[in-house]
Amino acid sequence: MRYPKVTLLLGAVLASFLSCQKSELQTNLEAKLSLRAASPGLSGYEVPLGGNAFVTSAPSGAAEVINSNGLANWNNVNSVISTYAKVSQAGALRVKIRAKVLPSGDSSTVKLTINGISKQVKLKGGALKDYTIGTYSLNAAGYVKMDLQGVTKSGGYFADVSHLILDSSATNGTVIYSDNNVDNTYYWSRRGPSGHLNYTIPTNQQVSYYYSELKVPVGEDKIGSYLMANGFDQGYFGMQVNSATERRILFSVWSPYSTDNPSQIPVEDRITLNRKGTNTTTGEFGGEGSGGQSYLKYNWTAATTYKFLLKGEPDNNGSTDFTAWFNDPSTNNWILIASWKRPKTSTYLTGFHSFIENFNANNGFLGRSAEYSNQWVRTATGIWLKVVESTFNVDATYSNNQRIDAIGGITGNSFFLKNGGFFNTVVNPGTKFTLPSYGTAPSINLTTLP
Repeated sequence: MRYPKVTLLLGAVLASFLSCQKSELQTNLEAKLSLRAASPGLSGYEVPLGGNAFVTSAPSGAAEVINSNGLANWNNVNSVISTYAKVSQAGALRVKIRAKVLPSGDSSTVKLTINGISKQVKLKGGALKDYTIGTYSLNAAGYVKMDLQGVTKSGGYFADVSHLILDSSATNGTVIYSDNNVDNTYYWSRRGPSGHLNYTIPTNQQVSYYYSELKVPVGEDKIGSYLMANGFDQGYFGMQVNSATERRILFSVWSPYSTDNPSQIPVEDRITLNRKGTNTTTGEFGGEGSGGQSYLKYNWTAATTYKFLLKGEPDNNGSTDFTAWFNDPSTNNWILIASWKRPKTSTYLTGFHSFIENFNANNGFLGRSAEYSNQWVRTATGIWLKVVESTFNVDATYSNNQRIDAIGGITGNSFFLKNGGFFNTVVNPGTKFTLPSYGTAPSINLTTLP
């Protein structure tokens, strides 16, 4: 699943913003980067996070603001920006971060993880300046994945972050910037872009439950399709087509520790299982973030509407419990998928969204679509509120103009997403859709859920 790793993200909206707000500084910097990319003998240079002169991909789970200088900031703990560089040989890689914190009285701490090694730096309020993060020991030449993550903050935002500054001159090596692993460009292009619906929550109160309904039209349930119903900042919950004979209801929660290898997660950062459904399979996942994974093998069918319910609440001990239920329409009974505990996290539900993607590179030429309807949130005080607005966004495959066959919109009383198949219709990322506000809140006895 590409969305979670910012490789994940809200990139297209920000890229569009930056393309029309480009400053002289940005233009000069882009020219400088082009020169350096063509001159591999350079020992170190500034790496723009996200692919252009400044940040063009939102941190995972971030509430992001772009200021007048084109710099991006975020305010969610554990939000991550990921990027890549290629180094020519093993040795020491010195890294700085160019950032600022405003207002001047605020401060924050961010963490940079490279090859599983994390170092932190405190950013003080004031002007844009360089901060030394530290030196990382690289065991081999090749691509280096760099995850920048917010840790603590004293004010409203972690930082305005523009660049990582890489220097491998200590080993006479070279650094060649890449905003993604170019060896995978062909792979992601074959898979195709993913489309996303970010829902507007109609309240400022804390939210404990997300409810939504999902239907796949006849013929749109291609092998390799993943259809997320109740996405949230710390994980994802939906259904997929794994093969001609197997389909699943999938619920996963990311660890607060940033790595693609679950074996690298420290014990104190591991997602732990509270409980699971009778027929649920649980374990770990990696590759695009890591954490706890649970799934129910369930032969869902096209043209049938399925109901999803997600709960997220702090446990008052520094962790948050996330629990997912799926309604079996043949019996109208709610089935527990799993309940996971995420450490170092104290939050109610945030970041309600849905998306559609293809995870089978051989089927990227096929189209698929899904209809999302009847979205509701329930506040911590027990009030159900209808969700009527969504915003269409896309992933890096689309924002990098590798492929743009992904759209969103409204059909009847539902939002919809469509991707794959190389169709010609274009819906601009950032487009908002609004449904009628009438409807009846879900009738669920929350006290009797399994």
